[in-house]
Amino acid sequence: MKFAVVGAGAIGGLLGARLSLAGEDVTFIARNKNLAAISTNGFRLIDEAGIEHRAASAKAVGDAAEIGAQDVVLLTVKAHQVKDVLAQLAHLVGPETMLVTMINGMPWWYFQGLTGEWQGRTLESVDPGGLLAQSIDPARVIGSIVYPAAELVAPGVVKAIEGNRFTIGEPGGERTARIEALSKALMHAGFKAPIARDIRAEIWVKLWGNMSFNPVSALTGATLEGICRDPDARKLIATMMEEGEAVANRLGITFKISIDQRIAGAEAVGAHKTSMLQDVLHGRPLEVEALVGSVVELAKITGVDVPTIAAIYRAVKLLERTPIAERAASA
Repeated sequence: MKFAVVGAGAIGGLLGARLSLAGEDVTFIARNKNLAAISTNGFRLIDEAGIEHRAASAKAVGDAAEIGAQDVVLLTVKAHQVKDVLAQLAHLVGPETMLVTMINGMPWWYFQGLTGEWQGRTLESVDPGGLLAQSIDPARVIGSIVYPAAELVAPGVVKAIEGNRFTIGEPGGERTARIEALSKALMHAGFKAPIARDIRAEIWVKLWGNMSFNPVSALTGATLEGICRDPDARKLIATMMEEGEAVANRLGITFKISIDQRIAGAEAVGAHKTSMLQDVLHGRPLEVEALVGSVVELAKITGVDVPTIAAIYRAVKLLERTPIAERAASA
């Protein structure tokens, strides 16, 4: 299949490199140093054992119009960056293309295709003005949850840190021929790619941790292990998770694991810096709305009280508004 990777960062690099090494036709939509590095050397992958693999056949272009419609588009940018790549997506997404949203947090398409009480709802926090919903055909969308950790150590060079599972699913829950083909391609590249019957429930399980651990980590500088082993911080996380679960339940989502099990899973990861803490340390914009603001908005939509999440949201919004240079210096 023809794959385009929009977002040649850590996760996009991991996916694109392994798919290319497995024989798929992979093109990165890249810029600046990444574009130059991939065009010259392909994409280099350092696996968990420290062994380097060079995906020499991986290509890169700066303008998606050069390659046109693809079989699969892997959207691996951050949630707040999707609007910035809409022009590129317009060239890549044709009538049969799968657009796989590999983005942390609540996706803009969450309410699309639902019937009943929540039909026609939108999420202003992740799609201001409904721009994404208007611009992207929901029939092209495949949901995904990203579990691996990786790091872009240099332009065109990614290091795999831990994990290889990407859960995927049709928003409507069907087990279609196209998602079967995508799962097989990912598995052939060395990933686990289970197909979820209810991708929204899977998104909520991942978000459950992101909406709590990420902002607390960003505000305090603590790692997952540090938060889980501090009694006060652990209690704060549990309270946020209780509130988040109430919102999910109101939307018809039932979690299959307990709060204690979810926290234990985070603790087992060890002294890991969350993505939001890493963004603080590197002076990058934060994913506040996709990870936390969306839950606050969903709480308002469903009529659920979330005072602790709302308070943490206000605090991390202040952190977000603090000039990036000042944040980076203080960190």
